[in-house]
Amino acid sequence: MGLPLVLGTLVTPASWTTALLTWAAFTCYPASYFALSLVRARRGDRFRRPLATWMLAAAVPAAVLVAMRPWLLVVGLGYAGLFAVNLAFARRNHERDLVNDAVLILEVVALVPLTWLSAEPHTTVPSQVWLLTALCGLVLVGSTLHVKSLLRERRNASYARASRAFAVASLVAGVGLAGAWGLPGGVALVVPFILLALRAFKRDWSGWRPGRIGLVELACFVAVAVAAAFAVSF
Repeated sequence: MGLPLVLGTLVTPASWTTALLTWAAFTCYPASYFALSLVRARRGDRFRRPLATWMLAAAVPAAVLVAMRPWLLVVGLGYAGLFAVNLAFARRNHERDLVNDAVLILEVVALVPLTWLSAEPHTTVPSQVWLLTALCGLVLVGSTLHVKSLLRERRNASYARASRAFAVASLVAGVGLAGAWGLPGGVALVVPFILLALRAFKRDWSGWRPGRIGLVELACFVAVAVAAAFAVSF
């Protein structure tokens, strides 16, 4: 959730809509967690109150945003449709399905262009916004495959191979993104993909707990954000 908002704000002029979008995104996340938990649970009473609390917290910035940018109502309906897919997978206890992961990634990555569009609705979206959107998508898909290969699918060698293959493909794509961005700033965009590839090709993860693996992914996301900030500064 944090990475796409950071990437979006790097190229978006400061605006109240950006602050409101950030507020809405970070309150929608726990609201979605409790909604999915409620659907999945046999006895979900303990999830109803926090769900209502977080939905109310998200409704405030969402209502202000729609009042300022009425077209965001259409975006909200689109998100509702995507979240219905998440709910369907949760109801069947198939939340870790790759299709559901893909929908979640789409929901998150869309925040990059939405950050710009909500702040500058009557302007053409700069190419840098779309390049950062592609960057975010590559990073999140690679992270999903990598984490799955170490945890839930650690006994399935095909996931490890897919994670490494995608890391190499992402590195090649990163070179393409750097070229499209332009020199010298674009060179910075290649660096995090090198780090992500090195991480993917690390062989021995024995003894690594989920929390420690998560910290590695967080460090990679920080590296992506720093590289993007460096690229934008040129």
